Amino acid sequence: MNAYSIGVDLGGTNLRVAAIGAEGQILDKVSEQAVFDAGPRQVVNEIVGVIQAVRARIGADGLRGVGIGVPGYIDMDAGIVIGSANLPGFEGFPVRDEVQERLGTTIILENDANAAALGEMWLGAGRGVKDLILLTLGTGIGGGIVINGKVLHGFLGMAGEFGHMTVFPDGNPCGCGNCGCLEKHASATAIAAMGRMMHFGRDTTSAKVYELALQGNERAKRVFESAGRALGVAIASLINIFNFPLYLLSGGPLPAWDFFAPSMFAEVNKRSFTFARTGTRIEKGLLGADAGLFGAAYLPFECGKAIGNQPSVISHRSPALS
Repeated sequence: MNAYSIGVDLGGTNLRVAAIGAEGQILDKVSEQAVFDAGPRQVVNEIVGVIQAVRARIGADGLRGVGIGVPGYIDMDAGIVIGSANLPGFEGFPVRDEVQERLGTTIILENDANAAALGEMWLGAGRGVKDLILLTLGTGIGGGIVINGKVLHGFLGMAGEFGHMTVFPDGNPCGCGNCGCLEKHASATAIAAMGRMMHFGRDTTSAKVYELALQGNERAKRVFESAGRALGVAIASLINIFNFPLYLLSGGPLPAWDFFAPSMFAEVNKRSFTFARTGTRIEKGLLGADAGLFGAAYLPFECGKAIGNQPSVISHRSPALS
């Protein structure tokens, strides 16, 4: 039986599960609505049920384990979610152990943005690159840092909070208590807010601002120029700190690349000696919403190289840099 793993992407709305072969081929894929009203144990029951159905269709012999990507902060040793705005009732719940007990195979819990970074490294825009950073642009801005093929978690599991980098010290106030955070100037939410300030309508979304920019609206274009400058300030700092070869962007605003990228690159060129004089790359992610699913499936394969394929409960930790 050929080896495969199962990746799980648990979001605030959808539960997505895929069986993925060792070369990245999708063998089976399921997507359904995630229902949190009945509490975390019922959600775990749904996760286990879907995994069991997928495993039955593919065959249990080749399964190397299950990776689960969730939005929020994770205690990697305990396998619990310690904070998540999108998973009500999950704080302190032993997700990993609950699933492990039911399935009896390797279970690895990971932050969804970290999983997306791994997915892009494995099968996306980061193929062949072991050191990269991914910024995810959405309601907020998150991301993941991959060093030598492994996620950098930090000592509390909170590394990669790019959305709360200060890009403009006197900028917009943020819910975290700071002012000038990147996500208050370059997220989809920020783009929509700037669109409302431009009087595009009270129901303005980032997609609407993009449509107006496509139609030649100069004020809409200026919104994306502003977001690009904020991204450029942040990415220049990351380049100066990490000196990685690749920095990726993903998320809803990505179709507007042609509108925000010029100001972003201008800022990076101005603020990073390294970028201006080396082959450092800033590019779009390629996997879209599936990046986290592929990254979650990658985890059992990577851990299996080091420990073999015996079922166990694993904490996927970073090397000594964390």
